[in-house]
Amino acid sequence: MTKLSVLDLAPVAQGSDVSETLARSAELAQRCESLGYQRYWIAEHHNMPGIASAATALVIQHVAAATSRIRVGAGGIMLPNHAPLIIAEQFGTLASLYPGRIDLGVGRAPGTDPATARALRRNLHADVEQFPQDVVELLNYFDGDPQAMVRAIPGVGLDIPVWVLGSSLFGAQLAAQLGLPYAFASHFAPGQLQQAIALYRQQFTPSKYLDAPYAMAGFNVFAAPEQSEAEYLASSMQQAFVNLRRGTPGQLPPPIPNYLNQLAAPERALIQSVMNCSAIGDAQTIAQQTRQFIEENNVDELIISCQMHSHDARVRSYEILATALADCV
Repeated sequence: MTKLSVLDLAPVAQGSDVSETLARSAELAQRCESLGYQRYWIAEHHNMPGIASAATALVIQHVAAATSRIRVGAGGIMLPNHAPLIIAEQFGTLASLYPGRIDLGVGRAPGTDPATARALRRNLHADVEQFPQDVVELLNYFDGDPQAMVRAIPGVGLDIPVWVLGSSLFGAQLAAQLGLPYAFASHFAPGQLQQAIALYRQQFTPSKYLDAPYAMAGFNVFAAPEQSEAEYLASSMQQAFVNLRRGTPGQLPPPIPNYLNQLAAPERALIQSVMNCSAIGDAQTIAQQTRQFIEENNVDELIISCQMHSHDARVRSYEILATALADCV
């Protein structure tokens, strides 16, 4: 049975602020916990006016404190920005506060623009090509060599699942080689999804962390009682994608009727490409499109992204999806 989880980008809607956004994240997590979602992940982004989760570990703590059962974690932490020891200590602390509930997904992108990436640098020689070594170093801190000169305290000896995140074949190969669970960012970069999942399953090597491959994929869902309303609500995220590509990122805009029809052909094609892994519609449409995605892509779990300007509409979207797929979860 395919599990459902939540990817929260902590979107700051126009007319709102970071304080309200983080309060709404906690409210959404509580509701998704009651609906039976498996996990609730927060993503690291920087210098983004419309995303409130730059201090990712702090937001995870905020959400974990507001809930009691759902797994909470990072989807993900961008290791080029951080020393692995710092992340091991942060997530060791989280796992000590919330035993059995913390996940750590790691990626090799900076999660921001080049200038901000330079400002975030952990040293003058940080390089995304160090990512495999960083992942191994992180795992070693959790495994805990008693003879090691440097140990992650808290962190050592704790059972904190580490996931490799990616949007290309690189992450799939690394996750397979290390025997780790793998999550593909198909909610915004769907191009190599099927190839990456297939490669991961083919090359997977069982490890002390995982006996068999376990793959999760990002999927956008915009659900509403009526098809027309769902398409209207989805236009906020569509605008955000276009604004980002235009070099004018901002807070999440309110929806616009018939937004796609107002775009020039190249930008309309952009939206269709980046949102290829999406379901937009009423409950019946959502159920059909989501089941089809699961069957076509051979994934064990879906992590659902839903950026809507209205908090109430966003909560309702997750409710509609959970009800529509109750027999799949």
